[in-house]
Amino acid sequence: MHRRILAGDRLIAAFLIGCVLFNYPVLSLFDRPTEVFEIPLVYAYIFFAWAFVIALMAWAIERRLK
Repeated sequence: MHRRILAGDRLIAAFLIGCVLFNYPVLSLFDRPTEVFEIPLVYAYIFFAWAFVIALMAWAIERRLK
């Protein structure tokens, strides 16, 4: 397959992972009154999940085929 097609497939997979990470059932797991570094747990989860999806998209685009 061509690099462009593989990158497109990986971006679609990253989008679907993002949809799962930001869906209600997963977000409700982190809706607790606890804090991480004085930040509510749900906000910390959203920050790290968003960073993970961005890193996954960057990896999908920049990955070289051998």
